[in-house]
Amino acid sequence: MDRRADHIKNILHGFFLSLGTTVAEPSTILPLMVQHFGGSPMLIGFFSALQRGGAVLMQLYAAYRAQHYPRMLPYLRRVFAVRFLSWFGIGAAIWLLGPDHPTATLWAIGIGLFLFSFSAGFGAIYFREIVAKIFTHRFRGKTMAWRQFFAGLGALLSGAVAAWVLERFSPPESYAYLFMLSALLMGLGLAAFATVEEPEKTRFEKKIEKFSHFLRHALTLLRSDRQLQIQIAAFFLAYGYLMAMPFVILEAKESIHLGGKEVGLLITVQMVGAMLSNALWGYLGGRGRYRLIALLSIIFKLLAVILAFPAHSLPAYALIFFLFGAAGDGSRIASSNLILILAPEAKRPLYVAVQMNIVSLGMFFPVLGGALLHLAGYPLLYGLTALILLTAFALAFRLKDRPTV
Repeated sequence: MDRRADHIKNILHGFFLSLGTTVAEPSTILPLMVQHFGGSPMLIGFFSALQRGGAVLMQLYAAYRAQHYPRMLPYLRRVFAVRFLSWFGIGAAIWLLGPDHPTATLWAIGIGLFLFSFSAGFGAIYFREIVAKIFTHRFRGKTMAWRQFFAGLGALLSGAVAAWVLERFSPPESYAYLFMLSALLMGLGLAAFATVEEPEKTRFEKKIEKFSHFLRHALTLLRSDRQLQIQIAAFFLAYGYLMAMPFVILEAKESIHLGGKEVGLLITVQMVGAMLSNALWGYLGGRGRYRLIALLSIIFKLLAVILAFPAHSLPAYALIFFLFGAAGDGSRIASSNLILILAPEAKRPLYVAVQMNIVSLGMFFPVLGGALLHLAGYPLLYGLTALILLTAFALAFRLKDRPTV
């Protein structure tokens, strides 16, 4: 475990994946792109949720299929192929259809985002199982912090590239070029992680032959493990910030001028927040302080939402996106490590799938946010988001960041 080569490949995967996917970041470019093709706020919320939450549908089924896989890497490589092709396909569809067929383009974007996220339902289970095999609990916190630091650097570079493309080319041509170029960059990271040294798993529980029985087993596990319930509730509600996040950029567009440079700047600032915060998350993760990471990340989200109420300048929005970036990386490190600490080795895919399957439903908060914005406006949207985050903060105090056995 903790091989330097695997550590480097994990970092490279995070760097190039972030460099690629940031071009459709749900808080910046994606809302502007969907709006360009005539999409409503509710459709923007739906697409934002689709990109983040499509994986929800397949995580439990992926864990069921993976019960007795001695190695996950061969299956993860297939997931990588689907993700690359679906992302590149979005750019190709915009280039071919965008100028003359806006409705067909929106359909193509939606299908591409669904396939990209849908395949991640399998990939998330495989990836976390591999990471649990090749890194110890404490080193895993460090390597994931380094991964997210370089992911932030990749996103930072992506923001600069996105700003240049958006200024040089007019929509929708600019969006097409961004997706196709980013898919090629993403492929480098996928290729890197596809070559890690995964050991063979030898400890298994008795295989459950029917998926319906597997679902009942998962429900029994959820009912019996109180700490799992607390983790799920805390991290689900922590996703409540997504109810407001995709729409902050739209309010900024209404109140201040947002050209390609300004959008690129906000992307860059968000990724700088993510990148710099990982110095803190890595320090705390190396000491096993994952509950504190969860608490701090929720505080950052809450501050960002509160600051959105009076924001009417580019520096104010830059601070909001900085906090969003820092908070997102903290939540990912806390959530992924706490579940691996809680789960027994033989039941690890099941624990991961149960938590991720339920918590990931929080990625559909943008749909509710779009409806609230349409019906009631920004004040109620931000106020309800803050209330949900306060509830998540209270629950996070009950998280445990030490193995129980």
